[in-house]
Amino acid sequence: MEKYHIDDLDKQILNALMENARLPYAELAKKFDVSAATIHVRIEKMKTAGIITGTHLAVDHKQLGYDVCCFIGIKLSNAGDYPEVIEQLRNIEEVVEAYYTTGQYSIFIKIMTTAIEELQWLLIDKIQSIDKIQATDTLISLQNSINRDIQL
Repeated sequence: MEKYHIDDLDKQILNALMENARLPYAELAKKFDVSAATIHVRIEKMKTAGIITGTHLAVDHKQLGYDVCCFIGIKLSNAGDYPEVIEQLRNIEEVVEAYYTTGQYSIFIKIMTTAIEELQWLLIDKIQSIDKIQATDTLISLQNSINRDIQL
């Protein structure tokens, strides 16, 4: 597949959709002074190229009772253990993000829980009990001051 090169109009469309994915094509067309068909074609091309991978609903987790957000750095016993550990972490619903990293941690994960006590038992019963995990470091988030997409 040939790489799709985005231009200024594509960037404008992406920025607008990242701000509000529910914008109608007609509204985007009016905003950027092109036809709705042009917007449709551009969006379809970016979907085909894998630039647009879907849309999502933004939820305020605190409103649902998930008041504790933390990040856990995981040291593996062996770098080759990564695939197996990721599969086990995937089965823990409180793990909402996972990254394979360089530096002192092999894996860095983001966890959301409803209470510190839940985090404690999650660490003891589910995460630190994974055999291939050598050690963990937990950082509790006090505030999420910046949460945005990249602007093009």
